[in-house]
Amino acid sequence: MIQRIQTLYLLIVSVMMVITTCTPIATILVDGREVVFSPFSIAAEGEQLASLPIWLGSLLVLSAALPFITIFLYKRRQLQIRLCGAEAVLLLGDILLGAIYIYILCNKVFEGITFSHLVLSFTGIVCPIVSIILIILAMRAIFRDELLVRAADRIR
Repeated sequence: MIQRIQTLYLLIVSVMMVITTCTPIATILVDGREVVFSPFSIAAEGEQLASLPIWLGSLLVLSAALPFITIFLYKRRQLQIRLCGAEAVLLLGDILLGAIYIYILCNKVFEGITFSHLVLSFTGIVCPIVSIILIILAMRAIFRDELLVRAADRIR
């Protein structure tokens, strides 16, 4: 199980999404106060300003758990391929939902208030994009394993 390259890809994706879930996604400077946008809440200087709808946080948790579960389904390669496809869709949803929340936060919540700059965190942006690439690589490796098993069955 662990000697397969797709297992390592899936494990890396799972760890990267756990990191993304636990770290802030963006920081906005509003009237001299630093507002931190995390997957579950918006906080400024330690106090919670607002709580976000649970959609972004739950998508991130699900996209962290699904690759880890997929690792242990190594005997069912077709299901693994489907779950990798579902994970890619979840990761795209994470990116889109995060962008929508940041847009709403900047334009709707802080309407009339001047904010000087928006700083996107490295983990909030890069980890989901790299995770999509690794999921595609894992899907290709699982498909190659499936073709190898089918070829071996034909020889018998």
